[in-house]
Amino acid sequence: MLGTIVAQYGELIMASIRKRNGKWQVQIRRTGHLSLNRSFIQKINAVRWIREMEIDLDQNGLVSKGYKLLDMKFSQILCRYRDEIIIHKKSAESESYFIGCLLKHEISKYPIKHLTRELFTNYRDERLKEVKCSTVSRQFSIIRHALTIAKREWGLPIRENPAANIKMPSKNKGRNRRLNTKELDILLDGCSSSRVSWLSPLIQLAIETGMRRGELINIQSEHVDLDLRTLYIPHTKTGEPRTIPLSSHAVHLLSNLIKNEEVRIFPITGNAIRMAWGRLKNRVGITDLHFHDLRHEATSRFFEKGLNVMEVATITGHKDLRMLQRYTHLRAEDLAKKLG
Repeated sequence: MLGTIVAQYGELIMASIRKRNGKWQVQIRRTGHLSLNRSFIQKINAVRWIREMEIDLDQNGLVSKGYKLLDMKFSQILCRYRDEIIIHKKSAESESYFIGCLLKHEISKYPIKHLTRELFTNYRDERLKEVKCSTVSRQFSIIRHALTIAKREWGLPIRENPAANIKMPSKNKGRNRRLNTKELDILLDGCSSSRVSWLSPLIQLAIETGMRRGELINIQSEHVDLDLRTLYIPHTKTGEPRTIPLSSHAVHLLSNLIKNEEVRIFPITGNAIRMAWGRLKNRVGITDLHFHDLRHEATSRFFEKGLNVMEVATITGHKDLRMLQRYTHLRAEDLAKKLG
């Protein structure tokens, strides 16, 4: 491992360069300050950067651009991450929503140099009082990635990711919420007084197909084959497109929706569904029911109709067949009928 002092200013500042894991790593240290770290594929670029820093240090009285970057606010990293990274993700809407909430929190106002493990630990504990463990884990994965990108790709002088080793609580047990015999009728009746006409067919299609919310709102007329009774889903959570069979009721619903001559069957956003679903539950008095529970209900019904695991996986798109266990909760009374 190569470790050579390239530049030294008295006893205050020292720059070193070494080759590690196929890259040239440069570190500039100054007494009483965080070090500046950069990695380069070619040594010539590493040496050039050190020389640029030497000139900067000489001209600015030992105050470098790198040290000024330490005063950058965490909110600036979050905004850039949202605008440059998140927009290319399938989960862009939900992640952007979280970033927006995080920007309103006091932690976003801290400069980079004041971001600590303790700060993020306190933030984790605060969030756990408001949302589920699984939600906190997903949100911290966004925070960790944003800081990692800032260090590795944007060249910000972050010595260590302060959110990297924050211990996450145990994941919540999988939900097993199913609709009882009357709840679906209650929900559909409640849709009749809704301001949006798409809510009732959306709920019914979710139960008939087992599709995820994002898949439902991206259904296009050209993807529906009413003659073959199939629906093509080009963009899925797993990244692999699939074609699913349609029940008679699903065909009936889609045939009516296609008449609207829209490219998308449901020209709405995920947030619009979230708000309409919340209003509907409040209106009919149903609690502890998530929209995603409709997918759970659909999957359970597929099994109750006699479909095997591979057939259900073909419809739902589950790559790990073991995951179907948390979605499949067969009613004991229905199984009793099969036993005779």
